Amino acid sequence: MATRRRLLAVVVLVPLLAALALWAFAWPAARTAPRDLPLGVAGPAAATARLEQQFGRHEGAFEIHRFADEAAARSAIENRDVYGAVVVTPEGPELLTASAASPVVAQLLRQAVTEQAAAQGSGMKTVDVVATPASDPRGAALSSSVLPLALAGLVAGALVTLLGLRGFRAVAALTVAAALVGIVAAALAHSWLGVLTGDWWAEAGTLGLATLAVSAAVAGLAALVGPAGIGAVAFLVMFLGNPFSAAASAPQLLPDPVGTIGQWLPPGASATLLRSVSFFDGAAATGPALTLAWWAVLGLGAVVLGNALKERTKTTASASGSASAEPALTPLG
Repeated sequence: MATRRRLLAVVVLVPLLAALALWAFAWPAARTAPRDLPLGVAGPAAATARLEQQFGRHEGAFEIHRFADEAAARSAIENRDVYGAVVVTPEGPELLTASAASPVVAQLLRQAVTEQAAAQGSGMKTVDVVATPASDPRGAALSSSVLPLALAGLVAGALVTLLGLRGFRAVAALTVAAALVGIVAAALAHSWLGVLTGDWWAEAGTLGLATLAVSAAVAGLAALVGPAGIGAVAFLVMFLGNPFSAAASAPQLLPDPVGTIGQWLPPGASATLLRSVSFFDGAAATGPALTLAWWAVLGLGAVVLGNALKERTKTTASASGSASAEPALTPLG
């Protein structure tokens, strides 16, 4: 009977996991399209009104922001308020993009705006305001960093748990390991490959924090519920966090609410934060930095709490055992 149950579990669980993995990875990719994608328009009111009307034909695709001139539009792109902007100038329309924010979005905007300009019989000048590094023009290296960081965090958290490190020793091991991962990753991505171009230490801190957010969550949940916590966090990070991260595209290109959920999980938050510190001088970095910090703080807190609960249980059990071992007193007489 037990063998049949194990066989049934394998037969049922494997296809279920395969279906879940295909859904998590394939569904967002198959439904990629702009959804309230922040886009700016700048120039005379009459001309920008016409542009807004044209973009409005793509219902729900773009969230239009109005700017007085090209300088304001460029500033908004550099601050990560918008992904691009169409500027109406006396010489003709001009498209401002930021491939560093998302090469996929930059290409999408070029196609959409160029097609509209061609339909009106006019050309379109394109300017990449914040470009990807020449060593990584498609942004593939940055998007590929999400999975290794998640794996490093999972391995670190699992090792701390399996090696029996507890309390503040576990906290110290997780923190030091994450810091070393950040330094090594920055040395590879920035100093050697040249795919990151921002402040070196800010990038190292981001990479380390991304690792710590996952490793602390693994060790923390395992400290509270046991080894099953490792599998729970691994499932959350790998099956949901990785495909929902939008590291290779943008959160506004994924179906609702996938894009939002992805930014609440470490892989998505780390990809967004890494873009900000590497290419945009830290613009719009507060949100993803706080997300990663909360994951790390709550995870490390759970590590300490789990150790305290286990020590309390041991103390209670020891006191109970000592009391039961005391010989009963025989009354006199």
